[in-house]
Amino acid sequence: MDFEIVGEIIRIELIASGSGVRDRTRLRRQYGQGRWRKLKGVARVRLVDGAIRLAEIHWYEAHGIGRREFKLKLPFLDVS
Repeated sequence: MDFEIVGEIIRIELIASGSGVRDRTRLRRQYGQGRWRKLKGVARVRLVDGAIRLAEIHWYEAHGIGRREFKLKLPFLDVS
């Protein structure tokens, strides 16, 4: 991961669940059996250069396994 989430994730929305998660087979093989969902939300992130920006992030999660594979989506949401 080339960023760190600072604070909480807000405006969380479900993108896909169940058979709608394209990487479901890989996720099960890599992290274990679970009800995988793909979600998105907004959070402040600290970049490698130390800058803190507001960004949309996507990730996968499953009950009992937790959140995995955060992805930063560009462009940033703040006006810096």
